[in-house]
Parts: sequence; C-alpha cells; structure tokens
Amino acid sequence: MVMTLVSRAAIAASMLAATAFSAAAQDLEQVRFGTNWVAQAEHGGYYQAVVDGTYAACGLDVEIVPGGPQANNRMLLPVGRIDFYMGGNLIQAFSAIREEIPTIVVAASFQKDPQILMSHPDQGLDDFADLPDADQLLIGREGFATSYQWLMVAHGFREDNVRPYTFNPAPFIADPGAVQQGYLTSEPFAIESEAGFTPNVFLLADQGFATYATTIETRRELVEENPDIVQCFVDGSAIGWYNYLYGDNADANAMIMRDNPEMTEDKIAYSIEKLKEYGIVDSGDARELGIGAMTEERIETFFAQMVEAGLFEADLDFRQAYTLEFTNNGVGMELRP
Repeated sequence: MVMTLVSRAAIAASMLAATAFSAAAQDLEQVRFGTNWVAQAEHGGYYQAVVDGTYAACGLDVEIVPGGPQANNRMLLPVGRIDFYMGGNLIQAFSAIREEIPTIVVAASFQKDPQILMSHPDQGLDDFADLPDADQLLIGREGFATSYQWLMVAHGFREDNVRPYTFNPAPFIADPGAVQQGYLTSEPFAIESEAGFTPNVFLLADQGFATYATTIETRRELVEENPDIVQCFVDGSAIGWYNYLYGDNADANAMIMRDNPEMTEDKIAYSIEKLKEYGIVDSGDARELGIGAMTEERIETFFAQMVEAGLFEADLDFRQAYTLEFTNNGVGMELRP
C-alpha cells in the first residue's frame, strides 16, 4: 500500500530545499503512467516529478510509458496495464461515458488545448475571421471529426474547401493561400525550420474552444479503492509542472531526450517558450486554484459546445466523466515566481 500522504506544503518545501529522497528506504507503490505521444516538453511536468523525487516524496514509484504511432496507451488503462493516462482533451472523456468505459478524469494539466490553425503572413489571412475563406484548409481526419465541427458551427467554417492534412507541411508551405491545422509547439516550429518564415498562429482555445487538455485519467476503481495514490499523482504532477516551467528542468529534459532520441534541445526550448507565452499550463483557473484545476462551469460550457456541434447527445451524463475530488487545492502555487 502507498505510504501515508505527507502534507502538500511539505512536498513543495522539500522540493524548494532540494532535499534528497532515498527511494530505497521507502515502501513505494509502483504505478505506470502512459502518455499519448512520444516524449516531449509537453510532458515535462511528469518527467520533472519523476527525476526530482516529487512523486517518491508522497509514496509513488512512477514509470512513464511513452505513447507514439505504434502505441495505444489509452487501451491499456481500462484493462489495468497502466494506472494513469495522459488524455488529449475532454472529448475523449465524454466519449468514454457514452461507450461505458470505466475511466475518469481527475485533473487537467493544460488550461488551454494547444490545437491551432496557422496561415501565411501577408496573404489576406492575418485575422482569424479571414480563415474560413482560405483557398484550402488542411485538416486531419480526427480534427475534422472534432474541433472542426465546432469551427463550422461557432465561426462559419465550411466543408467544401477542406483538404486532408497528412502531417506533411509541404502542401501548406507551397500554397500561400492555405490554412493548416497544427499543435502550438510542433507545426509552427517545423514551418520556421523548413520554410524560413513565421506563420500566423491562431490558438483555438483563444477563439472559444473551451476544453481543458492534457488530462490525467485513471480507472474508477483506483479512485474508489486507492484515493491516496490518485491524490499523490495529481499533487506530484502539479508540483512537477511548476518546477518544470519555472525551475531547473535540465534533468527532466535529459530524460525526455533519452526516451525520445529524435527530440532536440532547441525543440524543447521552443515548446517551453510557447507553453509559457500562450498560458497553456498556468493560466485561467490554474491562476487561482493551481495547476491541474478544473471547474464544473467550464466543463459544462464545453459539453454544450460539443452538443451544438453534433458530437454528443444532450442527455449524456457528462458529469460522470470527471471528478473534482483531487484538484483545485492550490498545490504548488508557491513555486510560481
């Protein structure tokens, strides 16, 4: 069993004092945390909490299991192969309720979903309101089925100028009149590196797409039978994100590059810069309630958006998709500069 949780203030204080913690001297509970993609700075808070002993300080020996194109960690969660999963946004959580999958969101590490649209500068596409009339909108299949449905309802985007996005930037680079979907910390970096210009970037969250993102999901049985484990992981992750964004993250970045040999220091630096610039992690509800925060009101707002976009029926009991039991406690806020 996991050791008794120490106070959250004590965890933060131990990190500030850089107190060494000997895992060998503790009876640590082993848990596995699956991410939804290969290791990168967007996972940095979890890596930070591993390397600096934050998880261990409250009793957990956390193994990070990277995702990727050949991995489906989401499927491993309900069958008990992993204990926590890094979800994308709340659409997946709502879908789990509809499909009667016994998982639940216990925190949201990102206050803003990093999904973006981007355009060439000085081509009449410099404002978000210009984008629906682009020559072509390069949108992936999953994006079209989810966020693009909201864009059509909320902002007048159309289907007739949508073309498939195959995660190759060449068509966008070649067509100055194109708009392409992307991820804030990925596609713009690729365009700057390969094409030598900085694209216009429009964060969907700043246009009203109200979901939380990079959620922490677990099984309902773990919440019911071992809430201390869940609390430790949620608190440790929040502290890890504060330390990763505002402290010494060198060891965490080294671990990320070990798990993903294709990752580079300049890509990590770019990602951290954008996470801070756009308030992806530490903004909104997190400014008052701490990293990982969620509120009933905002989740209800996003569910209503998805109902209007046709993704879910209005009678779905979306409140089963999450719990606020483990977050909103201001854990780690004293670590913010």
